[in-house]
Amino acid sequence: MAIQQGIWRINAGNSTTSTPLRLQTARLDDENQLEELIVQDVSIINADWLLIGRQVRTSFDKRIDLVALDANGSVIIIELKRDKTPRDVVAQAIDYASWVETLEDNQLVDCYIDFASKHKLPNQSLDVAFKAKFGLSLADVTLNDSHQMVIVASELDASTERIITYLNNRHGVGINAVFFSAFSDGSNRYLSRAWMIDPQETQQLVSTRGAREPWNGEFYVSFGHGECRNWEDARQHGFVAAGGGQWYSNTLNMLAEGDRIWVNIPKTGYVGVGIVTGERQRISEFCIAGQPLTSLPTQLDYSSFSAAPDDSAEYVVPVKWLHTEANSNAFSETGLFGNQNTVCKPTTTKWRHTVERLKAIWKIDS
Repeated sequence: MAIQQGIWRINAGNSTTSTPLRLQTARLDDENQLEELIVQDVSIINADWLLIGRQVRTSFDKRIDLVALDANGSVIIIELKRDKTPRDVVAQAIDYASWVETLEDNQLVDCYIDFASKHKLPNQSLDVAFKAKFGLSLADVTLNDSHQMVIVASELDASTERIITYLNNRHGVGINAVFFSAFSDGSNRYLSRAWMIDPQETQQLVSTRGAREPWNGEFYVSFGHGECRNWEDARQHGFVAAGGGQWYSNTLNMLAEGDRIWVNIPKTGYVGVGIVTGERQRISEFCIAGQPLTSLPTQLDYSSFSAAPDDSAEYVVPVKWLHTEANSNAFSETGLFGNQNTVCKPTTTKWRHTVERLKAIWKIDS
């Protein structure tokens, strides 16, 4: 069923009783204009992506409209429908993905250098741009360990939507569609966006190289200890946290009361295991025994996060710890699972190995 979008103007003239007025649909000049808008501001499609290429030539002499990275180093292929049939654009995106999967780190670096040079970007190095965008060193992620495909269109036919859903649900292929519509209100023009599938779901479904197996029911949590959150505070007061962007904080919504989580501090090691006791909430609203965290003695001053907008706010999920360790005693060794997603449901053999090792080291009952 095709996704329909609409925009209504309300409270015209500051009247609380005025009838909602639906804005008229408008047309973009062409899809090249939409591509240009995305290049100017990638948040139009996803604020947590870094564009690294435009009209990228493949080894079989085709051009990918746009290429991006997320904070996990996953490559995103963005293909506009243009004058192609819906099925053709899906097939083309999959064809491009088969080529992207073969790319080495240096080829992605060269792709960004060419893009940055053509568009006169302030950061001409992918390392610098990645650090500026995500606050992470490019050396701390594995580039192109997974990839996603995104079809940009005004609409798709029902058959193509079924194909996309089937590839996601049955085969773990990270393909999604995002629909844009234009509207006018007098001399003003507006652009609206709607995803076919929640982008978080596609992010979780991307095909990671290597052996896969059924998820074991245990959640991985990455805890970014630093200026915005402190592990000792989390140990003492019982929570995990994330923020600074929806890419980081939205995956906390995956956690529900009763879930067991294993917490890793990137570049440090695993520091705790616990049971989730509540839902995601803003850190400014988080209370312990009726007292706001912001009023308790903590390593960080969390009251500074109160005024942050929802998209970049700091969020917490309450946890009852079964076992924790200080940063200095974190467990780390070769072969353990790691990921930049705040929360994920790993389906690799490495995750099963990691959980078994931690249970043995920390003497956690199954």
